[in-house]
Amino acid sequence: MNTAKVALVTGGSRGLGKNSALKIAEKGLDVIITYHSNKEEAENVVNEIKALGRNAAAFQLDTRDVKSFDSFIKNVNDHLKANTESGNIDFLINNAGTALYSPITETTEEQVDDMFNIHFKGVFFLTQKFLPFLNDGGGIINISSGLARFAQPGSSVYGSMKAGVEMLTKYMAKELGSRKIKVNAVAPGAIETDFGGGRTRDDKNINAMIAGNTALGRVGLPDDIGGVVAFLCTEDARWITAQRIEVSGGMFF
Repeated sequence: MNTAKVALVTGGSRGLGKNSALKIAEKGLDVIITYHSNKEEAENVVNEIKALGRNAAAFQLDTRDVKSFDSFIKNVNDHLKANTESGNIDFLINNAGTALYSPITETTEEQVDDMFNIHFKGVFFLTQKFLPFLNDGGGIINISSGLARFAQPGSSVYGSMKAGVEMLTKYMAKELGSRKIKVNAVAPGAIETDFGGGRTRDDKNINAMIAGNTALGRVGLPDDIGGVVAFLCTEDARWITAQRIEVSGGMFF
């Protein structure tokens, strides 16, 4: 029976989530990813992880739908019981999310509710519901954003939700410390992915502005982030908890 540790990455079919999942697999962990709608994309990531010699699986999950969490966790639990010594995971990476670029004057109640459900409520309750199935000594990694530290016009809702997640990270670390569960937030700067329609990657003016305001002189890539998330899933990170780790190349420092 497989005894490898297991990490679950929400939104692991593309972008930062995909990169994190692959980097975690390179550290010797088995990986479960979730996807919102593109099953084929998720299965491609599963195959890449398996090519690294690790076990992997993908499950559909809408992180805004709290009522679906119990059945999702049961599916994960059943899968793990069939393939490992227990039905538990060791690391939960709350990565899934969407962008919103909207001035305060134009933002609707529905948009705020949607961002809250995805980026805060979903993170809170998915973590809560996974706690009975998270091994002591494991970890939780919440993906935040540089926008929780600096302000950019149009990102008030997204940045505020991520700031909330960073404070939630500290409370989780405090309350779960007795179980030796480490809880940290990783805060990427602007990254060249398809996130938010790919505007950081594809808009040359935005890309140049970010590069010019970043100490290391370029926009970030998924490869800059995934290794940090993976590190937090290793024994070398055993004494790190309640921290906000920004990985932005010195953006707007």
